[in-house]
Amino acid sequence: MCEDTGLIRRFKVGKATVQIYRGRQKMGKAAAEAVGRKAIELIAEKGKASIVFASAPSQEEFLAALAKMDGIEWQRITAFHLDEYLGLPSDAPRAFGKFLKDRLFDRVKPGRVYYLYGTAKNLEEEAQRYTELLEKNGLDIACVGIGENGHLAFNDPHVADFDDPLRVKVVELDEVCRQQQVNDGCFSSIDRVPKRALTLTMPTIFGADYIFCIVPAKSKAEAVRKTVYGPISTGCPASIIRRHENAILFLDTNSAALLK
Repeated sequence: MCEDTGLIRRFKVGKATVQIYRGRQKMGKAAAEAVGRKAIELIAEKGKASIVFASAPSQEEFLAALAKMDGIEWQRITAFHLDEYLGLPSDAPRAFGKFLKDRLFDRVKPGRVYYLYGTAKNLEEEAQRYTELLEKNGLDIACVGIGENGHLAFNDPHVADFDDPLRVKVVELDEVCRQQQVNDGCFSSIDRVPKRALTLTMPTIFGADYIFCIVPAKSKAEAVRKTVYGPISTGCPASIIRRHENAILFLDTNSAALLK
């Protein structure tokens, strides 16, 4: 008997592929299988793989399924994360590095994990350190989400730059982004959400060989609509994935609610 993957619809938008699933669990499992298969393929081809991961409640199902997937030689994988708040200790419950450490890295034990440190005394030096690590290892796979304002990582519309000369930078977070952290249950109120962060820039993310964008939830439906149908612009930074030949957008029926 064939397994029910939950896939409802698949179509192309620009160069990218959109896949809509019946529910978050099906979506997360499908994304994990796609990422896992690609990692296995890359390791078979060149003996290693470099992957960057997003940290957000939207990634929970995907990360849980990926951690259970068989056949991935995690010791051959170098892992990064997309962004980090400034000022939060690395072991703080809301720190993004801690999020990934608990949900994935401690479970699968990648060969190397490189964290962004938002408590670094010199943030320019920290950005440069991470830049050098990214340049040394390259990025085979980017596992990302989309914010309610259309951001990728912490590239909110007012700071996103498709031609950014930097690979990692410090940014000021906009109010929509900060309120999303409250809506997601990560913080009790917006005044508790940090106002600044370190983030990989748009060219760094777009420069990954493969992009897997995992976006569940009704709260993301408008951002998904703009990503798929709107102009390709920094007004909705995620719209750039339509220009990537190896990008897949994984949606559930809620996040895809405004698509035709």
